[in-house]
Amino acid sequence: MAITAALVKELREKTGAGMMDCKKALTAVDGDMEKAIDFLREKGIAKAEKKAGRVAAEGAVAAYVSEDAKVGAVVEINCETDFAAGNEQFKALTAKISKHIVETKPADLDALNNSEIEGKKVSDLITEATATIGEKISLRRFACYETEGRVASYIHMGGKIGVLVELTAGDEALGKDIAMQIAAAAPQAIDRAGVDAASLEHEKEVLRKQAEEEGKPANIIERMVEGRINKFYKEVCLNEQVFVKDSEKTIKDVLGDAKVTAFTRFQLGEGIEKKEENFAAEVAAQMK
Repeated sequence: MAITAALVKELREKTGAGMMDCKKALTAVDGDMEKAIDFLREKGIAKAEKKAGRVAAEGAVAAYVSEDAKVGAVVEINCETDFAAGNEQFKALTAKISKHIVETKPADLDALNNSEIEGKKVSDLITEATATIGEKISLRRFACYETEGRVASYIHMGGKIGVLVELTAGDEALGKDIAMQIAAAAPQAIDRAGVDAASLEHEKEVLRKQAEEEGKPANIIERMVEGRINKFYKEVCLNEQVFVKDSEKTIKDVLGDAKVTAFTRFQLGEGIEKKEENFAAEVAAQMK
């Protein structure tokens, strides 16, 4: 596979490694981006990548929590441009749908699209918005929690990241702190038991190869891996993360007697491929 400058640039942005190291890594794995990231990590050149999606689409993540904080929802609605995302009609639509989810608690996306707001199907409201705003609008995903404890939400950067968290207890301030923590630190799980097994094995394999590259004796490699896995857990498990507002505390310390039972973190456009626009070429074409 030909290693293009664009591939090298993408790998450099994802890992912070040097241009030549990135080119070497891509060449070694025949252009496979994920394998190239592992290659650099194994060589000790790149830090662990925290996946946040390859390309961001536009739109907004919105949230709504009931007055008694017992039910809450977070939803992602996409559009084509940032300009449309700032449209008042688009903002009103996201607010209306997030509130509707809390009021109706649909089972899934199909149920949400087929439910009605003021006599109109949600899917029809999306179609109408597409026609009036002039861009494709899509209702991508949502999460809804109902609990006897407390639901809290946090929206970052006007809808670029949205978090919904369910707790067994606690006040509004605690809920907000935990939701902000999740937005900032992007945990993978609440505790060690929730870490994806495949992700854990992949991390162990990368760490073993790192230790081998460092020339460590075989008899101590496994001990080194276990030590580094404990550090990995502190990065990806919410309860073990350092509190972003006070580095002397972990989230478990902050929670006290309360527990987090579930959370959802949506990053706008995460995992969506977005066409790269060549505006100079577009203008030149229109002038012909």
